[in-house]
Amino acid sequence: MTEPRPRKTGSKPIESITFDETDRRILEILQRDSDTPIQAISEAVGLSANPCWRRIKRMEEAGVIKKRVALVDQTRANVPLTVFIGVSTSHHEIDWLNKFRELIDEIPEVVEAYRLTGTVDYILKVVVPDMARYDAVYKQMIQKLEFSQVNSMISMEELKFTTAIPTAYL
Repeated sequence: MTEPRPRKTGSKPIESITFDETDRRILEILQRDSDTPIQAISEAVGLSANPCWRRIKRMEEAGVIKKRVALVDQTRANVPLTVFIGVSTSHHEIDWLNKFRELIDEIPEVVEAYRLTGTVDYILKVVVPDMARYDAVYKQMIQKLEFSQVNSMISMEELKFTTAIPTAYL
């Protein structure tokens, strides 16, 4: 069985590409469902299949479309608990940041991480089956790195979730 060829993304400078309303509509469709057949996309945007496919390939090459993934239902995947962790540190060196990146990369329950401005240095989104597993993640973190503060916030209800970004700015 052959491995699928990885998509070549980001090979063209984004500044050299112009986007129009058709490109934006194609992106909106793909962001809703990346498995939408080319034929359906082309009909929805008023193109034939080949020009539509070329536009999608151009956006992949420009790195606008980074990859196509499956979204998994957290509850059905037995990780219904979402915890946001605000991390502050007194260590603001590249070495500490690299160790922090390595740490969060080795914890699969950390699904998102951001470096911030303001009173909290980093925020992590963690998905776990229960509090016991969250506690294990917390202990794994504090065992490997020094933090000045770790503040956990448990999500009670998801009010909005989307992976789609606005296309109006292209």
